[in-house]
Amino acid sequence: MLIIGLIVFGMVIGALAQLIIGGKNMWTIDWGLAIVAGVVGSFIGGLLISLLAGDGLNFRASGIIGSLVGAVIVTGAWIWYKKRTPAA
Repeated sequence: MLIIGLIVFGMVIGALAQLIIGGKNMWTIDWGLAIVAGVVGSFIGGLLISLLAGDGLNFRASGIIGSLVGAVIVTGAWIWYKKRTPAA
C-alpha cells in the first residue's frame, strides 16, 4: 500500500509541477512525465530539503515543498531536453 501511495503522491506532485511550469499546452498533463517527475523529484528535492531542514526522513511539510521543487526541476529539465533535441 505504501508503494501505491508513493506513486499517487508522485503523480500529484508531478502534475502540479507541469501546471506551475505551464507551456503551450498549459492544461494538458503528460501523466507518464508526471509520475516520473514526481517520484524522482520527491527523492531528490524532498530528501534534500528534509535533511537540510533537520527533519530527517520523516514526512513533514519541508519534504512536500522539496518534492514540488524537485519535480519542477525535473519537469523543466525534461521540457528543455525535448525542445533541444530535434524530432526524428
